[in-house]
Amino acid sequence: MGEIRGKGRGGGSGRFGGSVRAIGRALRLPVTGAARGIRKVTHAHGAGESGLGKLIELHAVNGAGDVMITVALASTVFFSVPTDEARGRVALYLAITMAPFTVLAPVIGPLLDRLPHGRRAAMAGAMLARALLALIISGAAATGSLELYPAALGVLVASKAYGVVRSAVVPRLLPPRFSLVKANSRVTLGGLLATGVAAPIGAGLQALGPRYPLYGAFVIFLAGTFLSFTLPPKVDSAKGESFALLAADEQPGQAVRKPGLRTVGTAVTHALGANASLRWLSGFLTFFLAFLLRDHPLTGSSAAVSLGIVAVSAGAGNALGTAVGAWLRARAPEIIVVVVVAFVLGAAITAAVFFGAFLVACLAAVAGFSQALAKLSLDALIQRDVPEAVRTSAFARSETLLQMSWVLGGAVGIVMPLNGTLGLCVAAAVIAAGWLLTARGLLGSARHGGGGPRVV
Repeated sequence: MGEIRGKGRGGGSGRFGGSVRAIGRALRLPVTGAARGIRKVTHAHGAGESGLGKLIELHAVNGAGDVMITVALASTVFFSVPTDEARGRVALYLAITMAPFTVLAPVIGPLLDRLPHGRRAAMAGAMLARALLALIISGAAATGSLELYPAALGVLVASKAYGVVRSAVVPRLLPPRFSLVKANSRVTLGGLLATGVAAPIGAGLQALGPRYPLYGAFVIFLAGTFLSFTLPPKVDSAKGESFALLAADEQPGQAVRKPGLRTVGTAVTHALGANASLRWLSGFLTFFLAFLLRDHPLTGSSAAVSLGIVAVSAGAGNALGTAVGAWLRARAPEIIVVVVVAFVLGAAITAAVFFGAFLVACLAAVAGFSQALAKLSLDALIQRDVPEAVRTSAFARSETLLQMSWVLGGAVGIVMPLNGTLGLCVAAAVIAAGWLLTARGLLGSARHGGGGPRVV
């Protein structure tokens, strides 16, 4: 009897333990299942073996953290005050943060060029800096302190430093038979998807209080700090980085100037010009439509809904452009740039002539689509044509020019009269100028097989 009772107790204990384990597995399944699903997608087609998958995941973390800070800053600087006051505050924010950035940004590339063996550490440092700055901004956002502006500048500089290093790392992690455009788009798409997931979470945290999205950003960037060191060691390899200095050995006594954006070939310079016009349009539409739709919402919608429609359209277009780039096998990025700029020019002219809610949303979507594909193509051209020894500097300088184009477009959008037709006519004129100045050079470069680097 005792033996039977013992078995009964053991059986009950075993059944209880099994139930606990089953409940534990059920609770873990959504998390582990989602993690396995994400890992399966990011590591597909050889990206896991090459290390590109880990970079995709890191860039997703970067996008999620950035959008948390963006939600907090937008609520503090833009949505918390009336339109007229918001225009002044946004202009002040751009002036205080971007003026020093124009001085600091050109230093980022040369500085990172000197750290070829520390790319993982540089990315981790950019993540950690933003984690700490998010805490500083959380205090400033609650009190209205002027610490907000230098901290926001620090976030911007750290974000651009990460982006520059990330662009320089991609060629080292290419899976077999992957084009640079395809690899860049895979990485960018990972960041966009993470942004789409994190944005509503950030908005929900914002409803709890202005500090909470920044606390979320702190946690995300702290995770990114550790994730940076999981990238393959070959990211820090300096193999091939003496390419630009070989000419010095052939001609002793002659100084060799490292190539900058003016000496890397017509393909890069013309693609950069075309991208600058698209980035100008992005900044212009961001601020012009934000203020226009606050005072003149789309027909039948509130200001918040109108802004949401345009923002979702732009985001969807950007994601679609990135997805197209992920599957694109074209070997002529120059052609892609020419086509997408012409595409957005047609959309801008149409929206200016027949201004209306539907066409404004379509323009936002087309602008996002075109900007995504054009930027992926520019990155591919820099990675193709610029010697690796100075590639980081080239990325830094191009990112600086594109950022300043965005700010210039935003400044024009802030001061423009709130007239939809007039504003879009100005936008179409700028895009037309950018296309006319760059299309011929890009097509000529494509016909001759690329501009190629010129070391002088």
